[in-house]
Amino acid sequence: MFLPKQFHFLFIFFFLVLNLFAQDKEKAMPFKKIIIAIEQQHHVSFNYTEDLIAGLQLNHPKKSLSLDQKLSYLAQKTNLSFENIGNQFINIYKKEHETRIICGYVFSGNDKKPIENANISLSTKIQVTTDSKGYFEFKKENAGLLFISHVGFTPKKIITGNSKPENCLQILLEPEITQLEEIKANAVLASGISKNTDGSFEIKPKKFGILPGLIEPDALQTMQQIPGVNSLDESVSSINVRGGTHDQNLFLWNGIRMFQTGHFFGLISVFNPNLAHTISIYKNGSSAFYGESVSSVVAISSTPETMEKNSFSAGINMINADVYAKYNLSKKSYIEISARKSITDFAETPTYKEYFDKIFQNTTITDFSQNQNIDYQSDKKFGFYDATLKYAQKIGAKDQLILDLITIKDNLEVFQSATVYNINRSENNILRQQNYGGNLSWKRNWNNFNTTKINIYNSSYKLLGNQKTTNENQTVIQENTVTNNGINLENNHIITSQFSVSDGYQFNEIGITNLEQVTNPDFYRRVKDVLRTHALILEAKYNDTLSGIYFKTGTRINYIEKFKKYIVEPRIQLGYSISKSLNAELLGELKSQNSQQIIDLQKDYFGIEKRRWIVSNNTTVPIQKSKQLSLNLFYKKGDWLVDVENFYKKVNGITTSSQGFQNQLEFVRTTGNYEIWGSEMLLQKKMNHFLTWLSYTYNHNNYHFSDYQYPSFPNNFQLMHTVSWAGIYEKNNFKIALGTKWSSGRPKTSPDLSQIDLSDPVLVYNKPNNTNLHIFSQVNLSSTYKWETAGGIQYKLGVSILNILNRKNEISEYYRISSLTNSIEEVETFALQRTPNVSFRISL
Repeated sequence: MFLPKQFHFLFIFFFLVLNLFAQDKEKAMPFKKIIIAIEQQHHVSFNYTEDLIAGLQLNHPKKSLSLDQKLSYLAQKTNLSFENIGNQFINIYKKEHETRIICGYVFSGNDKKPIENANISLSTKIQVTTDSKGYFEFKKENAGLLFISHVGFTPKKIITGNSKPENCLQILLEPEITQLEEIKANAVLASGISKNTDGSFEIKPKKFGILPGLIEPDALQTMQQIPGVNSLDESVSSINVRGGTHDQNLFLWNGIRMFQTGHFFGLISVFNPNLAHTISIYKNGSSAFYGESVSSVVAISSTPETMEKNSFSAGINMINADVYAKYNLSKKSYIEISARKSITDFAETPTYKEYFDKIFQNTTITDFSQNQNIDYQSDKKFGFYDATLKYAQKIGAKDQLILDLITIKDNLEVFQSATVYNINRSENNILRQQNYGGNLSWKRNWNNFNTTKINIYNSSYKLLGNQKTTNENQTVIQENTVTNNGINLENNHIITSQFSVSDGYQFNEIGITNLEQVTNPDFYRRVKDVLRTHALILEAKYNDTLSGIYFKTGTRINYIEKFKKYIVEPRIQLGYSISKSLNAELLGELKSQNSQQIIDLQKDYFGIEKRRWIVSNNTTVPIQKSKQLSLNLFYKKGDWLVDVENFYKKVNGITTSSQGFQNQLEFVRTTGNYEIWGSEMLLQKKMNHFLTWLSYTYNHNNYHFSDYQYPSFPNNFQLMHTVSWAGIYEKNNFKIALGTKWSSGRPKTSPDLSQIDLSDPVLVYNKPNNTNLHIFSQVNLSSTYKWETAGGIQYKLGVSILNILNRKNEISEYYRISSLTNSIEEVETFALQRTPNVSFRISL
């Protein structure tokens, strides 16, 4: 249907009238609406008084104009002038008063944040205070002396004349240094290790000094020097923090959860020691932004706080070689790479041989040779590598993108053969462990008070064991895979210079698959479980250095989709400076964990890496929950430092299969809890170039399994007494450290010989963990020397010796029935014997 031509004319006329009417309306737009629209489009803030713009109306400038063009347009159409401060704040003045204004901004010299309520005095009668943006102004015809002051900052005097609006003063106040801030030591245990206000320990590998037995800043080896942190079998894959198992610790690398932490099946860390910029370790009182952990948190960040210059380094020791490089692509972007690989393909050093003997003792690999003593042959190949990549790009003045990638792999191949009674027997064993991860991070500084950070991450882990027996024509395959991905959103809001608030949301999905496949006879089992968790986080922090009060509290609310279950986890950190030298600290937290490692059989994966990851089913495998409270006194005066911490911790929902039992509980499946309380003490003294410290840890740690015939008994990971000492000397480029570690033996279960028939033995045990192993004692030494050429090339040589006295330390003991002698056999596992290591590094 077509309209008559007159309707076409009327339609066009009506459109034009509406358009003209709209333009007339736009011309009459209040000035305040115009500047509000400009604030929203260009993310700026105007400063003005209401009487300055009252009744003022004009046409809105075009949206396509730049900010400066709009300000120029407004200045032409009005009797106002506009001062643009860093494309963030815009001050509005009357043009006739431009030469009579004294104005300025007051910022903190420490973090460049605005200082609110600073006092500005020009005379006894002319006084003003700054607003929330740090801005002040007043009228003055003559030059004068400004006096600027604020509690907690050093006062400043400035001679000023009359200011034009475009020349507002930029004033920096430096924080007032008081002795209260000196309580936190910059060197705890060694240079490069410090203790923060929130109770966490911080390690800066690039500033790391030296510790006994260490010539490189290995993160997981270093943290074992902290009181309350141990590894009962010397492995970084079995770190116990206040009685917790290794899987109860949360290990993060640039926001990526790591399910594999050790190379060489736990003897060295998978984290390249020449890469990390900051390592934060929380034994208690961790932030509400950390979940999926009922014990400690170890957060590793390789992102520097400031842009660093190009660098390159390469090194080698008696286990591996590595390279590191950082290159600035522009003033706003850089790329950083690192790679490390074992040298076992080329040489079997004394260090490698000691490591190999330590790892494979009492496993199926060595059981094969021990049971056969005729024409035994073995061919083994072992290697590992890790590599990382970081790309960082700043976008404009407010945005930054960071991409982090990591890959880790360990591979073992062992071929064994023997001839017994003219029968050939051989086995081909493959054990592979690998972890991949990636994280994409976007951070935006909306203004000086608000920032947002979003992380998208993925972590994939795989453990594969493949055993082929030729004479039985049998293949056994075991596989454990983990896929973990999610997204984190975090917002930070600075309310005042002392008070800030953070909020966020986290989504996490974890899927775990366990596969077992056997041929001859045929057997196949594959189980996959997936859990999705949502978390809301709210956290507030108050830090007043003048009164010596630090208070941080937060809450994490988890929702588990599969179980339709909510879990609330409050956290608290409270610090108070009692005096200039003494600080008290109270830490508390409730946490939960949905995944854990268990052992089905001790000989799974050849008995080497026998733990496999599983997720909770909320019944036979409960969600683990922990509660912890600690009170700390920290004293520092002069060169003396004393740190005493008393704590209580309880973890519910543990399973017997997660605790590594090798007694009557090995095949019992039940749930319970462990409860631990104790004290950790550190005494440290610095004398010129010499630093010495002594630490002592006491803990009382018991299991509680209500459905078992013995409802309470000592924890497998209890070390009731631990003492460590170190003496460190550092002068110029030479460093040497000597130290010792002594601990009471871990619990073990002895057989009840009164109830065993030795002619046809069947193992009968006493009460679980009724006795202890022998005392563990070890003396370690390390030394480094660094020198530099005229061309700026730096060289570093390091030497270390573990267990100098070559003491034979027993780290585990269990019993079994020998198939060869039909008798009870005591199986002992020992720590490293005397183990030397040498490293050499070159840096450009």
